[in-house]
Amino acid sequence: MKTSITTLALILLTTAGILSANTDAKAQARVRTGIKGGLSASTLQFNEVDFSNRKERIGFHAGIFTQIPVGSAFAIQPELLYVNKGASTNSRILGQDNNYSFNLNYIDLPVLATFKLGDAVEIQAGPYASYLLNSGVSSSGIVNSALNLNADQFNRVDYGLAGGLNVYFGQVLLGVRYTQGLQKIANTTASQAVFSNAKNGVGLLSIGYSFN
Repeated sequence: MKTSITTLALILLTTAGILSANTDAKAQARVRTGIKGGLSASTLQFNEVDFSNRKERIGFHAGIFTQIPVGSAFAIQPELLYVNKGASTNSRILGQDNNYSFNLNYIDLPVLATFKLGDAVEIQAGPYASYLLNSGVSSSGIVNSALNLNADQFNRVDYGLAGGLNVYFGQVLLGVRYTQGLQKIANTTASQAVFSNAKNGVGLLSIGYSFN
């Protein structure tokens, strides 16, 4: 997943260079407020003894953002996003494959330092905090109800670091971002038996619209 996100970021950065070459780097700073959404691809580190063939959970994210300029080349951008996180995997029990999807759904609040390369391109980095709204395990196979990991068995509050790249095409934006959690998600014996010291890692591919 990280390789795909990095490749896409390089493509956007190349496009960004073309766009910014025709943009006045001293363009008047302005507040940007808008909406954004798109795909999320999330991963978790499972206990190697229990699970194999780990895969990403493909979900979505959606929310709002406001970009507050601090000069012509720098801004602070807080966001409020609903984000699907988690992972999927399978195990083999009694000779039968069992597929699991671990679903963790958060409200994220990133606050990102935004470095503007002209008026069309920006690089972002900063911290985020998030709150776990709900969780669940969907499965298929012979042990459909073997894992009952509700939200009370996870840390409700998560936090970490985020970084990415946005390119504006007029009022439309296309962005890539990776967020890495620093908080262990599991907080009970049952959840730690499955996830050990797992942390959230999510790649985001976004499209958005700025109203300003």
